[in-house]
Amino acid sequence: MSHVHFLDPIDYISGKISRKFRTVYLRRKSSDRRFTQVRSARNTPLKPREVAVRQRFQAVRAMVAARKEDLSKVTQDQIDFLAQKDLANGKKTMNAYLWLVCGREYDESQD
Repeated sequence: MSHVHFLDPIDYISGKISRKFRTVYLRRKSSDRRFTQVRSARNTPLKPREVAVRQRFQAVRAMVAARKEDLSKVTQDQIDFLAQKDLANGKKTMNAYLWLVCGREYDESQD
């Protein structure tokens, strides 16, 4: 069975095209299927796990913002960041490193 593939100036569209419309264009890499989906507001209640994840995210975000402004920790954070940056599992940006550190601090405080 043949598979005809027309390549016009635009091969395919992926993602939300306009803020005005709720239609999202999608493409599956594994099957090359293209389809549209209409996003709508959530109509199921949040699960306790989802609430906990959102609370953790908000808390860690606040910790990262506070740590960036804390002058007593900035120098040591820069030294620690540079020491781990070139390691195999090291974070490549300062922001990612601070999220890791603050996430660990939050998890330790919750246990």
